This record gives sequence, structure tokens and C-alpha cells, in this order.
Amino acid sequence: MAVEEEGLRVFQSVKIKIGEAKNIPPYPGPNKMRDCYCTVNLDQEEVFRTKTIEKSLCPFYGEDFYCEIPRTFRHLSFYIFDRDVFRRDSSIGKVAVKKEDLQKYHGKDHWFPLQPVCADSEVQGKVHLELRLSEVITDSGVVCHKLATRVLECQDLPIVNGQCDPYAAVSLLGPSRSEAKKTKVKRKNNNPQFDEVFFFEVTKPLSYTKRHFDVEEDDVDKLALKVDLWNASNLKFGDEFLGEVRVPLKVLGQSGVHDAWYFLQPRDNGNKSVKADELGSLRLNIVYTEDHVFPTEHYNPLRDLLLQSAHVEPVSASAAHILGEVCREKQEAAVPLVRLFLHYGKIVPFLSAIAHAEISRTQDPNTIFRGNSLTSKCIDETMKLAGMHYLRVTLKPIIDEICADHKPCEIDPVKLKESENLDTNRENLRQYVDRIFTVITSSGVSCPTVMCDIFFSLRESAASRFQVDPDVRYTAVSSFIFLRFFAPAILSPNLFHLRPHHPDPCTSRTLTLVSKTIQTLGSLAKSKSANFKESYMAAFYDYFNEQKYADAVKNFLDLISSSARWDQKSIETPIMLKEGFMIKRAQGRNRFGLKNFKKRWFRLTNHEFTYHKTKGNAKGEGALCSIPIENILAVERLEEESFKMKNMFQVIQPERALYIQANNCVEARDWIDILTKVSQCNRKRLSTYHPSAFLNGHWLCCKLSADTAAGCTPCTGGLPANIQLDVDGDRETERIYSLYSTYMAKLVKMQEACGSKSVYDGPEQEEYSTFVIDDPQETYKTLRLVISAVQTLEQQHTQYKRDKFRKTKYGSQEHPIGDQSFQCYIRQQSESSTYSI
Repeated sequence: MAVEEEGLRVFQSVKIKIGEAKNIPPYPGPNKMRDCYCTVNLDQEEVFRTKTIEKSLCPFYGEDFYCEIPRTFRHLSFYIFDRDVFRRDSSIGKVAVKKEDLQKYHGKDHWFPLQPVCADSEVQGKVHLELRLSEVITDSGVVCHKLATRVLECQDLPIVNGQCDPYAAVSLLGPSRSEAKKTKVKRKNNNPQFDEVFFFEVTKPLSYTKRHFDVEEDDVDKLALKVDLWNASNLKFGDEFLGEVRVPLKVLGQSGVHDAWYFLQPRDNGNKSVKADELGSLRLNIVYTEDHVFPTEHYNPLRDLLLQSAHVEPVSASAAHILGEVCREKQEAAVPLVRLFLHYGKIVPFLSAIAHAEISRTQDPNTIFRGNSLTSKCIDETMKLAGMHYLRVTLKPIIDEICADHKPCEIDPVKLKESENLDTNRENLRQYVDRIFTVITSSGVSCPTVMCDIFFSLRESAASRFQVDPDVRYTAVSSFIFLRFFAPAILSPNLFHLRPHHPDPCTSRTLTLVSKTIQTLGSLAKSKSANFKESYMAAFYDYFNEQKYADAVKNFLDLISSSARWDQKSIETPIMLKEGFMIKRAQGRNRFGLKNFKKRWFRLTNHEFTYHKTKGNAKGEGALCSIPIENILAVERLEEESFKMKNMFQVIQPERALYIQANNCVEARDWIDILTKVSQCNRKRLSTYHPSAFLNGHWLCCKLSADTAAGCTPCTGGLPANIQLDVDGDRETERIYSLYSTYMAKLVKMQEACGSKSVYDGPEQEEYSTFVIDDPQETYKTLRLVISAVQTLEQQHTQYKRDKFRKTKYGSQEHPIGDQSFQCYIRQQSESSTYSI
């Protein structure tokens, strides 16, 4: 979800690798071990949770998490919790990284010391204050100065224990002052509107004959306004602290008026100092990306250069190939390139061109596509994007079964447990391998069209290049579909969204053995047993030394790389797309039924959207409610004011709307996206909708009284019908521009290499040897156009930053005053006015 900023769209995303924790303090009891899990939070909102690692003080998680960030945030936080079956889970420590500090740790493994979790330091949200210093004439005729403090509203306050009943306490601080006044409590509202005014006497009465308003400097320096936000609690432990703001009165300046938004801050004693590693540490790899995307016409020159890459001769002189040459890692270039070419329907000719060029440079058919080249990385990325649901259809059911059954499959005699039998384990493993192999080799008709077209091109290029090797047409394809697609998905199902978490050690070992066997079966190597270093694997593979397995692989590879296309690509069996607990509001089928909120287990397939009483019921008994996909007319967010609940959305049907609350903002966006995608082709989709609920006989948004009234707001829509892909072409071009800009020095060096090759026929200079340059003149021509397009975009970004800096007003709702911005605010104030002394 993008945030609009003056014609610019700003996208935020974060990719996190949660590695491991170490030196967690032992449990204060005889056992000493802990059962720990880690959460990822945007401010105080949990958006991801790892699995629990039991009985360890150095838990290894090994989990990846990626999300598009749909809102503004101040901190990216990580909490380590100790699970307690009988009581509430207790927090051990946290890592909180400010948004502005994320770039310091970009893409690097870093050990972060855990800090204590204290209620006084867990703050989020902002408050709008208005201060006015005025003259007041007393009954005796003298003048004194009083401070009018208006607490207008707060936004984004945290929800504590499922509720937020905030109030503000306002006090004037000074050498001899400690007055405190409170607003009314606003029930069930984390965006409360207070709009209450409090008066404080600031200075001693002055002579009424004094002409100009005046404040003594000493008084101002010593006085500050303090606003505390509290959550009114019915618990015996008292009210919970939500945050505070301290405003020195010197901000009033000469005008005597101050109106600004402030970020809430922790208490002064909120962050207690602890020794390094006292609570342990957490290893993280954080990649935070913020894309500033201009309107599409700004990217035309660069985008056109990139999309012409497949038709440039030689392809090594194309803009896309050049990007792969200058990037430090080929993967950096592959991700945005593949998404861009997929979006514009040009992925097959581009991959065919670069694959043909790589095959032409390959001397030995046994090493075809073995390196981490731009071709192999781009095809990997294409398979991940286009083949995700293909994987779910083929592998997910049996991988779920492996993870649930925990059957022993260890066949290494050294690792065998005393209670296990080697023959039984071999038979368990053989059955798993056999079933997965059968599912894969019978799934050819389900393989996505774009993958089949790429495999056909690979097969033809390899067969033409190595005509004496009859198997190369198979190995060229199997090196991707088995080695880089199915085998890695079996080995690490969580990385391919087949499982929510990394499997436990026992299951992970089973999946490793299955993956190695499937990989070897798909390789069609002449001597299969020789492929294994371990004798126990070679012995196990004897089960599969039958011609029927090789024939099945060849038939499968022939089918997915054939030039003949089939028209029917639909899959008759339902595909599970997403499931999880959410809270739904009763739809009111019974006129007199209570429309209350209940927690239900939701399941989405490509056939229907259902909810069940519990997760277990989803597998056995029928659904409490089933909505066929063709009956979904729109899926839109529901305004928070409807039920005073966050993260709500609505699934609109012909007769009614189903109101649902997701667990957090990321999950709400994910559900809305996938429901919208899967229903995008419905012929009766709505063009307008009601952003608020129908309550008390009328729509809250437009006040119309008919529950069948047409919507008052245009539907968002616009997403592609293909479930697999949701690509923004301009955003991907912006990312490619950022890569070119980052590696500009290499682009210039590549230009020098082209010049050197054009005029010098001798041995290649070592500093230029890393570049693939088949045609120096064509490559130089493309480089000149790329650099020109990148420099133009660079100038536009620079101008945007200057304009934004000039227009930024600290203290506005968009830029509240916080720790770092307060000095900027004071500087702004001092430039526009001086204090009267």
C-alpha cells in the first residue's frame, strides 16, 4: 500500500531474517531452561511471530519475514517472550530500532543486545496541543499572564489488553509548580478527540501600564508543560502509562501562541541502563526499503531501454544485462528485472535471449546453468513468482502430513536413536519419496504456462548447442524444475510459503533426505549412487534404480517443455490460498438475532471463502458460512469509526456484507489483497461501495436509510486477475534506477572498458576482466543512454527532496515534533521570530 505525497507514491517494505538468540538469562527455578519465541512489531502492533523453541537459552529460529508496511511507524521492534502454559507469557527483552536508524543495519547480520521491557518505555502515538499565553486583568485591576492549554486530540494510541480508554493529565512544571488537571476518559477509542482547555498562571501580576506583553526569561526557562496520556484501567494494578510530552514554554516565542503535534515519548526513567548481554542478544538481518515512485511518464526513457533488452544484439549490450554486470549480487538485479518483464509480458523473450547467450558460452553440457549467473537467478525468481500456487497444489498436502506425523525417517546408522528401527525408517522415507515423486511427475498439466514457455526455450537452445548429447534437452530443464524449484521447496518449505515456520529438527532432517533423493531422481545422472557422498544414501537409492523412475522424469520434462499448448489450465480440486483466525460480526440472517462479534477460523480457496467455529472443524464438519468466490462483489476496508475497531474490512455479497477484523494491519492488507485478486474476474463486481457500516437504520458514511442503496465511494480495484502476480511496473523501474544509481561508478568503469576494448587488441586489462562485453560499441551506446536516463531521474529526486525539505513544517500532523525534530522546530521558530525579553 502506497502513501501519496504530492504526486509521489511512497512504498515501505521490510525483509527480516530472524537468526538466533544467545545468552538468555536462565529461568529462576530448578529447570532453568526457557521456551522462547520472537515477535516482530511495528511500534506496539505485532505483525509476525516465530515458532516457540523449547528448552533452550540460545534458541535458533532461522525464520524469514517479509511485508509491505501499510502505515507510518516510528520503531521496528523485536520481543523475546518466554511461553508459560499456566500464566501470561512473560517478556524477556526487546530490540527497538528507530525508523531513521534502519539503514545503518541494512542487509547485514547484526547482534543486537536485548533491552528490558518496561511499561514506561512502551509508547506510540501522537498528541495535538495548542498553547496560548494571554493577559488577564484581576479583580484588583492588575495584569497577570495565564497559559491556556488546549488538548485537542490523539492518534494511534496503543491498545492495551484489548482496549484503549485514554485520558490526558496536564501539569505545569517549574521550581515550585506541580499542578495537574485531567481530561475526561474517552472509552474504547485509540484516536480520542478531547478538545478540552486548562488554564495555568504563568507569571506574577505585572503593572497594567506596561504597554507590550512581556515574559521574563528566567520564568520561561524554568517552566514546562507536561502532558501524560493514560489508559483508564479497571484492574487493581492501576492505570497504564501510554506516553508523555514535555513542552518548554520558550516555544511560545514573541507571539505567545504555539500549535503543534507531538510524538509521545517514554518516561525519563523508561529506559533503564543494563550491562551488555545481561539479557542476551538477538541476531537479525534487516532490509528496509522505501521507494519514492514518480508518475509513470518520468520512467519512460529508462523503462523503454530495459524492455528492448530481448531484441538488442548481442543481448550482453542490453540495459538489463548491463544491470546484472554492475550489481554486486546477481540476485539484486534479477528481482526487479523479472517483476518488470513479467508485468509487461516480455519475460519469455528476455529469458530466452540471455539463456541462449549463456548456453553459447558454455563448453561442457555437464556444467550447463550450474553457476549463479543472471540467467539462473532470473529463472529462479520467475519460478518463485509464477509457480507459487503450483507448489501449493503439488507439495503442500504431503509436506503438511510429514510435519504433522513426525514419523522417524533417519537412515544414517550413526544418528539412529536406540528406540528406532533402521528398516522401518527406510520404509517411512521410501513412502514419502515415492508419493512426492508421483505427485510431481503427474503434475505437468498444472505447470504455469510462462514456466512451460521458458523451459521450451531452454530445451531448444541446449539441444541446438550440444547436438551430440541426447540428454542435454532434459538436464537443461531439470536443472531448474528439480534442482532449483522442487528440491529447495521441500528442503525449506517456509521460504516458499508452504509452511508458516521453519520445521523442527527431526522434520527438517526428514525433508533434507527427501529433497536430496528427489533432486537426484530428477537429475537423470548416469550413475545415481555415485552422486551421494554418504554410503547410507547410496544404499537407500537402490530402491529407485528402476527404469520406470527415469521414464517418469523424462515424460514429465517432455510435457512441461513441449511447444504444444493446452487450453484448459484450471485445476478441479480446491487450492488452499490462505487461512487463519479472525473476528467476524454476525451477518444478521435472523432478523432478531444478535449481531455480535465472534472469533472464527477462516479459509480461502480458489472456490470459496468459508469460516468455521474452530480450526479443527475446518477439516471435518461443514462450514458455518460459505461464500462462493463468484458471489464476492468487492473487498474493501471498513472505516474504524463504524465499530471503533482497527484493521477491519468487508466482504461484500449480493445480499449483505460480512464485516471482519484481522489481527493486525499487515494481515488485514494480505486478506484484502488475496480476496480481491481471487474475485477480480467476477462479472458482477461493484464499482462503488460504502466505506462505513449500515447501523441504526442508515449508512454511517452517506446517511442514506436504504440498506440496498448504491455505494457512495469508488471501489479501489485495479489489481490483476492473476492470483500469482501483483506487480507495479513503475515501482520496479524505480528500484532498477536505484541500483543503477548505487553502482554508477561501475557503469563508468564499464564505459572505460568498452573504450579500451575498441582501441586495444592485446590482452584484456585485469580491472576490466569482470565485465562481459561482446560488442564494445553497442555496449557503450547503451551505457550512455542508461547513464543519461539515470542522471535525469537523479535530478528529479534531488529536486523533490529540496522541495519537501522546504515545505516540511515540524509540528504538523504529518511531521510531529519528536526527539530529533524538536531542535529543527526551535530553529524554524528562531528564523521567523525572536523572543521578547
